[in-house]
Amino acid sequence: MNQPILSVENLKVHFPIAKKGSWFKKVTLKAVDGVSFDIHKGETLGVVGESGCGKSTLARAIMRLLPATEGNVTLLGKEILKLDHQKMRDARKDIQMIFQDPLASLNPRMTAGEIIAEPLKTFYPGLSKEEVKGKIRNLMNLVGLIPEHINRYPHEFSGGQCQRIGIARALILNPKIIVCDEPVSALDVSIQAQIVNLLKKLQRDLGLTLIFIAHDLSVVKHISDRIMVMYLGKPVEIGTRDQIYKNPQHPYTKALLSAVPIPDPELEKNKVVQILQGDLPSPINPPSGCRFRTRCPIADFQCAEIEPQLKTLNNGSKTSCLKAV
Repeated sequence: MNQPILSVENLKVHFPIAKKGSWFKKVTLKAVDGVSFDIHKGETLGVVGESGCGKSTLARAIMRLLPATEGNVTLLGKEILKLDHQKMRDARKDIQMIFQDPLASLNPRMTAGEIIAEPLKTFYPGLSKEEVKGKIRNLMNLVGLIPEHINRYPHEFSGGQCQRIGIARALILNPKIIVCDEPVSALDVSIQAQIVNLLKKLQRDLGLTLIFIAHDLSVVKHISDRIMVMYLGKPVEIGTRDQIYKNPQHPYTKALLSAVPIPDPELEKNKVVQILQGDLPSPINPPSGCRFRTRCPIADFQCAEIEPQLKTLNNGSKTSCLKAV
């Protein structure tokens, strides 16, 4: 197989926190605690898990919007975590990000055209106004916006339209890979489908590589080639879309999938929902051994003593469950 376009190896993001007490003891919040994966050109990797599992922190660490505590991120064969400011700035032309809240990610004092053009002014200041305007109009048309609305402000657009502006801004530099940090979670269901279909079309037409982060497995299913399930800062299962949805191996993955609604009323009525017991443990003090054991229906004494690592199963997927074969 060709060299991965992006390779993440043992990435960790830890935050020191001062705990109140007589000596103000410092503790560490392990938001991301050892994540590794590869993604190849034209592929979409879905990253799923409940709130607090470290998905967005992982995305920001890859983009170097947050400092990584440990690990490596290799983009197009170049390790980017150690690059200086100027070299990292140049590398950002190849990797861009779409944010979760479409309106909050746009400057309210800038027009749609100015927002989309901002990366061009940073990286290609020599372009003429006519060239910039032509690129903006072409891109607005590509993402489903009316080019005549180039001078409107973000508050004059709907949520879905604002997200299209964010997508256009991410595409203006012709990046190789786009990190989508829950890009549809703030939108209505019907608009979610439009944005997902738009991303799939853009990926097909432009040869994009996507990291698509979400907590809704039904959304991830329609866009992802492979899926990584995260729990409390660690991946617990990685596999193809069919492997994850048709034959999940980790109890956490099974519980997430059981909560996905089935459009068939009869099947929905008769399905068995695996309800997760208890709350998500604190990443400051995670359980010993398997982090999921406090909520796992099949955990035993061994799960408390051994910290599981990802292992490759017979079907080619990877899981950290000690009981999976």
